[in-house]
Amino acid sequence: MLEALLWGLLACSSLVIGALIGVRVHKTGEAIGLLLGFGAGTLISAVSFELADEALRVGGPGWLALGLAGGAVTYFLGSRALGRRHGGKQDAAAAGTLLALGALLDGVPESAALGLSLAQGGEIGVALLAAVFVSNLPEAVGSSAELRSAGRPASGIIRLWAGVAVAGALASLLGYVLLDGAADEVIAVVQAFAAGAILTMLADAMMPDAFKDGGDAVGLATVVGFAVALLLSAAG
Repeated sequence: MLEALLWGLLACSSLVIGALIGVRVHKTGEAIGLLLGFGAGTLISAVSFELADEALRVGGPGWLALGLAGGAVTYFLGSRALGRRHGGKQDAAAAGTLLALGALLDGVPESAALGLSLAQGGEIGVALLAAVFVSNLPEAVGSSAELRSAGRPASGIIRLWAGVAVAGALASLLGYVLLDGAADEVIAVVQAFAAGAILTMLADAMMPDAFKDGGDAVGLATVVGFAVALLLSAAG
């Protein structure tokens, strides 16, 4: 169990690293936009080839649809609970908080999958670990830069992302303990939930912010991120 917790901490450590980078940037700009685009590409790859595909394989279309809907609705309701009005102008603080919410909702099931793979196979593939690490970093950098530019104190931003990282590490432990031997339908819903939350967050917050700061080149950065994550996944 301790091993699962430590692997989860390692995978989620990029969230804290990203937060430390983001608070030093102080304001958003083209580099942050391109980084967000790269991160969006890695997440699209994760949704396509790891989460949704695996959920469909083990649980079938019905459980995939249930999990997708659950993740999407949870993110949607969470974003509205944070005070963001539909169609309203999104300020930097709201954008940064929404990225953190998205990272939490997709990171917990993703980290649980790390713990599950450890329980089932006895080891975690380097490719899977690297894919989680790489996809986490841009979210944390972008969110922290947005929050810092909105005047949030650096200490509070780092605590926020440290909390998300700890939640991910605990999810890895729970995945090791609770999901080993779980029904295929349960595993499918967990994976599809993460996929639904990621897709909603990408359309709602991450991609709009990326294009706002990074311009047209964000499309190219997204393809690069997709390709890197795909190659890491294939290497596993």
